[in-house]
Amino acid sequence: MNDVVNILAIETSCDDTAAAVVQNNKVLSNIVSSQKIHELYGGVVPEVASREHDKLIVPVVRKALKNSGLRLNQINAVAYTRGPGLMGSLLVGTSFAKSLSLSLNVPLLDINHMHAHILSIFIDDGKDIPTFPFLALTVSGGHTQLVIVNSASDFNLIGTTLDDAAGEAFDKSGKLLGFEYPAGPKIDKIANDGDPNKFTFTKPNVAGLDFSFSGLKTNFKNFILSKDKSFIEDNLNDICASLQMTIIDVLIDKIKVASKRFKINQIVVCGGVSANSQLRSQLKALDDKEIKTYVPEIQYSTDNAAMIGICGYYKFLDSNYGNLKDQSIAKYPLS
Repeated sequence: MNDVVNILAIETSCDDTAAAVVQNNKVLSNIVSSQKIHELYGGVVPEVASREHDKLIVPVVRKALKNSGLRLNQINAVAYTRGPGLMGSLLVGTSFAKSLSLSLNVPLLDINHMHAHILSIFIDDGKDIPTFPFLALTVSGGHTQLVIVNSASDFNLIGTTLDDAAGEAFDKSGKLLGFEYPAGPKIDKIANDGDPNKFTFTKPNVAGLDFSFSGLKTNFKNFILSKDKSFIEDNLNDICASLQMTIIDVLIDKIKVASKRFKINQIVVCGGVSANSQLRSQLKALDDKEIKTYVPEIQYSTDNAAMIGICGYYKFLDSNYGNLKDQSIAKYPLS
C-alpha cells in the first residue's frame, strides 16, 4: 500500500457543514461552515439544518480540496459521518460521500462521530499524545460519554448521558438568561469576571459513571424565574460562574472516579464543551494529581471534518474492516 494516504472527509451530523483533506495524520485543509440561521430559533431545527447542508456541501468540499493543494484523482478514500446525529443532516453527507466515492472508485469509510472526537487527539500538530489504553470524556451539546480506548478501533463505553448532556445544560440555561444559541461560549466569557462560589446549584447524584444534568437545568430555571430582572443583571457574572463551575465539577469528579476505578491515569477530553476555558484550567490542575490530561486544539474540539479524516485514516489502515470498496453503508456497526 502507498505510504501516503489522502482522505477526503465530510461531516454533517448537526448544524455545521464541514469538509477536510487529511494526509495520513496531518491536516491539509479543514473547512467549517456554521449555520447561523438557527440563532433565530434558539436551537437547531433539523429540517432547516438538512436544507442548509444541501446548499453548502458542494462549495465547502471544493474549498477543502482547493486549500489542500490536491486534486480529486489524488484522493485515496472518502470518509463521512454515519452517526450519531440528525437523520436528515446525516443523509446529506452520506449521499454525497457515497456518490463521490463511487465516481472515484475509492473506499467509502463510515465514521462514528463520537469516536472521531476522541481520535482527533492524534492529529499531528506537534503536541504530546496519549498511549493506549486511555480514558476519553466526550462533552458536547448532545452527548456526555466516558470511554476506555484500547486502540484506534476498540472503544468500551463506561458512562453516558441519561438525559440532558453538559452542552445542553449550558445552552438551555443560557437561553433562560436571554443568550443566543449556542450559549456555552457566552457563559464562559461572562463567567471569567464572576465568583463561582456565589450561588449554589444542584449537582446530580447519579451512581456510577453516568451523567445527568436535567436536575441542574430545572434547579437553575427555578432560580432564574424566582429573581427579578435587576437582580439577574446585577449578578450575571456570578450566576454564570456558579453555573459553569457546577457543570465542570461534575465532569471532573467523574474523571477522578473513572481513573481510580480502572487504574488508568491518562484521559482525553474532547467535544465542543472541551473548548471551555474553565474546564481546561481544571484539567491542567489534574496533572498535579497524577492524572495526565490531553485536550485537542480548539479548532478540532468543536464539530469539524478533520477529526472524521483522522478516524478514517486509522480505519483505512485497519484490515479488520475487510473490503473497503464495498459500498454498503449498513455493513459496519456504530459501536
